[in-house]
Amino acid sequence: MAEQAESKRWLGALAAHSRRLILATVSAGVVVALATIAQMAFLAGIVHQGIVDEVPVAELSMLFTGAIVAILIRGVAQGLQARYAARCSREVRSEVRHRINRCWQASGPVSMSQTSAGTLAREWLDHTDALHGYFARFLPQMMLAVVVPLMILVVVFSLDWLAGIFLLLSAPLIPVFMALVGMGAEKLNQQHFETIGRLSGQFLDKVRGLTTLQLFGQTAPAAETLRQRSDEYRRITMKTLKIAFLSSAVLEFFSSVAIAVVAIYIGFGLLGYITFGPSSDLTLFSGLLILLLAPEFFQPLRLLSQHYHDRAAAMGASSEIVDRLQGVDRPQPPAEPPHHPESPDIVAVRDVALAYDAARPVLDGVSLVINKGDVIALTGPSGGGKTSLLHLLAGFMQPGRGHISVFGERAGDEAFGWLGQSPFLVHGTWADNLRLTTPGATDIAIETALHHVGLESLIKGRERGIYSAITEDGQGLSGGQARRLSLARVFVASYDLILLDEPTAGLDSDSEIYVLEALHKLAQAGKTLVFATHHQALLTLANRTLLVTEGGVADA
Repeated sequence: MAEQAESKRWLGALAAHSRRLILATVSAGVVVALATIAQMAFLAGIVHQGIVDEVPVAELSMLFTGAIVAILIRGVAQGLQARYAARCSREVRSEVRHRINRCWQASGPVSMSQTSAGTLAREWLDHTDALHGYFARFLPQMMLAVVVPLMILVVVFSLDWLAGIFLLLSAPLIPVFMALVGMGAEKLNQQHFETIGRLSGQFLDKVRGLTTLQLFGQTAPAAETLRQRSDEYRRITMKTLKIAFLSSAVLEFFSSVAIAVVAIYIGFGLLGYITFGPSSDLTLFSGLLILLLAPEFFQPLRLLSQHYHDRAAAMGASSEIVDRLQGVDRPQPPAEPPHHPESPDIVAVRDVALAYDAARPVLDGVSLVINKGDVIALTGPSGGGKTSLLHLLAGFMQPGRGHISVFGERAGDEAFGWLGQSPFLVHGTWADNLRLTTPGATDIAIETALHHVGLESLIKGRERGIYSAITEDGQGLSGGQARRLSLARVFVASYDLILLDEPTAGLDSDSEIYVLEALHKLAQAGKTLVFATHHQALLTLANRTLLVTEGGVADA
C-alpha cells in the first residue's frame, strides 16, 4: 500500500507539471460534447419538423446547415483533443526519461552495474511508454466523465425530469464496477512489469553469455529457464486481458440496459401508455433528443472504464520507476560531501574513508596529494581497494568521510579519461566509437589516435577505414585490440587526468607493448596518469608507486 501511495503521489506531481496541457485536452473534449449535443438537437428537430409538422425539406436547410456545422466543429475539436493529449504525454515521458537519466548519472557506473542492462532498457522504453495512456487518455477522461454527463443531464432534465432521473440513477453503476475491477488490474499490471523486466534482463544476459553457456554445455538449461519465465509472462498477460475483456463486457451490459430502460419509457410515453409525471408532455423532438443523448451520456463513463486499465498500467510501471528514482530496496549512497576546493595543480584526497561493510572498511583515513603531470601506480593485493580508490577519484562513488578535489573541482565534475578492465564498445563504426567522448573529432584526429595505440595498420587493412563496422562485443577484434581501441578515445579527447584499471590485464605481449608505449606518450605529454596494476613494466613507467592495502595507502 505504501508503494501504491508513493506511485500515486509521483503521478500526481507529473500531472501538476503538465496541468496546462491536460486542461487544454479537457477543454477540447467539452467543445466536442457541446457540438455533439447541438448536432443531436438539430437532427431531432429535422425529424420532428419533417414528420410531425410536415415541413418541406427545402425549408429545413437551416437545421441541416446547423447539423453540418456542429459535425465540423466536433471533428476539429476531436483533432485538437487528440493533439493536446499526445503533446501532454510526450512532454511527461520526456521529463520522466530526463529524471531517469539524471538518476543513472547520480548513481554512477558502479551502482548501475548491479542492474541488468535489459532491466534498465525496459525502464527507459516500455515502463516510460506505459505512462502514455494515463496522461493522454485517463486523466482528461476522468474530468470529462464528470463534466460531459452533467451537461447532458441538464439538457435531459429540461426536456423530461423523469428520464433524467433514470440516467442519474444508472450512472454510478459504471464507476463502482470500474473501481472494483481496477483493484485487481493494478496488481496484475505491476506483476506484468516486474516479470517482463526480469525476463528482459535474463534474456540479454543469456545472449551475451551464449559462448560460455555452449562451452559448459548449459544452453539447454538456459533455454528452459527462459521458457519458464516466458510462460509466466504469458499467464500474467492473459490474466490482464481477461480482466479487461470481462470488465468491458459487464460495463457495456449496464449501459445498454440503462439506455433500453430510457427507450422503453420514451416509447410508451409517446404512445400514451404512461401518464405519470412529465410523460404526457413528451414530443417526438424531446423523446428523440433524449434517446440520441442517452448513449452520449454513458459514452464518457464507458471510455473512462476502458482507460482505467491505462491507469493500472501506469501504476504498475510507475512503481518500478519510483523504485529506481528513489533507490528503494537498494543501499543509499552517502550524501554528497561539501566541496573543499584545493589548488588547480593537484589532485587531493583528504581523510577519505569508504566501506561496503561497516565492519570492514575498504579505505580508512586515506590522504594523498598527486601533482599535475604525475604518473601514479597503485599496487597491492587483490581486494585491497585499488579499484575503489580509482572509482572515488572518478566520482563514480562518494566517500563515507573526507573529501576529494581534482584540479580544484569536485571529483567527477570535470571530464577525465577512463579505461576499465572491460572495454566499452557500441554497435557502429570505429569512428562512432571514438566520437563517443568527442563528437566533433575529425577523421585526421581519429586516425592519429589509432596510430598512437598501434591500430593504424589494422584499420588500413579495412576497406572503409575508420568507417568500417564494429559490433558492441568487438567482433573481429582481439581482447587487446578492443582495449587499445578504448584507449584511443583518451588521445582523441586529450584529458588532463586519465584513470586506468589494470590496463594490461589479460593482454598478449604485442598488445602490452602498444599499451605501454601509448601510456608513455601520454606521460610525456604532461598528462596525469593514475593506474592500478601489478605489471612490472607499468610500475617502472610510474614516477610514484603507492601500496594500497588494509584500508591505507602508502608509498611503496
